[in-house]
Amino acid sequence: MSPYAALVPLVLAMVLVQAAEGRKDRARNKRWSASSANIKLGTPLKKVFDGTKTPKVKSNHLLSIDEHDFTMRPAFAGPAVPVGVDVQVESLDSISEVDMDFTMTLYLRHYWRDERLSFPSSTNKSMTFDGRLVKKIWVPDVFFVHSKRSFIHDTTTDNIMLRVFPDGHVLYSLRVTVTAACNMDLSRFPLDSQTCTLELESYAYTEEDLMLYWKSGDESLSTDERISLSQFLIQKFHTTSRLAFYSSTGWYNRLYINFTLRRHIFFFLLQTYFPATLMVMLSWVSFWIDRRAVPARVSLGITTVLTMSTIITGVNASMPRVSYIKAVDIYLWTSFVFVFLSVLEYAAVNYLTTLWDGRDRQLREQVKEQSQSTPCSCSLPHIRTMMLDGSYSEADTNSLAGYTRAVGPEDSSQKQEQMVVHLALDHLPPEETNSPPKSFRIIQNTHTIDTYSRMIFPAAYILFNLIYWCVYC
Repeated sequence: MSPYAALVPLVLAMVLVQAAEGRKDRARNKRWSASSANIKLGTPLKKVFDGTKTPKVKSNHLLSIDEHDFTMRPAFAGPAVPVGVDVQVESLDSISEVDMDFTMTLYLRHYWRDERLSFPSSTNKSMTFDGRLVKKIWVPDVFFVHSKRSFIHDTTTDNIMLRVFPDGHVLYSLRVTVTAACNMDLSRFPLDSQTCTLELESYAYTEEDLMLYWKSGDESLSTDERISLSQFLIQKFHTTSRLAFYSSTGWYNRLYINFTLRRHIFFFLLQTYFPATLMVMLSWVSFWIDRRAVPARVSLGITTVLTMSTIITGVNASMPRVSYIKAVDIYLWTSFVFVFLSVLEYAAVNYLTTLWDGRDRQLREQVKEQSQSTPCSCSLPHIRTMMLDGSYSEADTNSLAGYTRAVGPEDSSQKQEQMVVHLALDHLPPEETNSPPKSFRIIQNTHTIDTYSRMIFPAAYILFNLIYWCVYC
């Protein structure tokens, strides 16, 4: 082995030491240059505080969380813990008549004192934490009675706030959206008012362990002024409280948030009441149509009946299947009955017209037989008068050959032509000529039913509307 090989590590070590000393000298020169520049510019030197070098103060140590068992309530085995509650309603998201529920978003705040969380403070200021500390301490187990769905908002983090004061008072706040049941009475729908209730209660602690109360009475409930609903007018918010009893567990304090809503009627006037009223009025048009225009009157009646059926089906499709009659049902079904009666009215007119036409045909046949066997003498003093309806055609009139025809004095509004046929019956006994048989003097007017219907139907429907709106408004 060469004697110079032992000197190689020594030489390398000396080179490294000299290089390190050179770097230190250059760094020292830079600091001296910067200090000289600051001195020349007259700027004071500031000491930069590095917070990473300070000793860490954990909330667990400050609040003594590790020294206590927070699975038990404050003052365990002692008097009940008073827990104050206040609520700020942010929005009423929806109200469903079909599901019988409502959805509400609110800020729920709890106030209580836990001496285990007290801490020394020279400034007497509170400390605020997020939801991570809530899992390590005791909080009230309040839940929503009759709740269907509920959740705590978690965007962008859990919307939970915990504020602890030096004397141990705690403020626990969270933002919740809850969907709860609301038993609605729809017997006056859509002219109704509904009162819904959101109920809060402790799940595990009875009144002997936890006493829930409204922190500031009626002022514990506040609402956003911008809250509005499309179909309802919010009339009143108020709070109540009482005890709830369960046979297996005991008595619990329960808090109530009550709000009263009144439904807007204008939407239903446009979508339900006005169309139904117009359909009823449209069915009355058939009373002014000639009874012989069968296609016109039948098609009008069927159209109005089908339209009313569509309106009723559309309203019931958006409503729960309740076992009682609603106010809108009374109006729609009464309107449907009026439309249906107008169809039956024409059926009666058409039936009577057909019946009387059959009698007239028999009468014309008798007249023809008599005209063939009896000579006509238009100058005879003894005559019989027979009034025939204007439904006869000109050919039927001309078939009575040898008889004089005259137009009787009738009201022009009825537009009926009537023929006066003078029958020469001199071969009959005088006593019969003085009192002609009723079968030969017939006065027919099948428009009478239509005439009365023009007055009776509108009057009855107006009376129904007056009673309906007076009762439900």
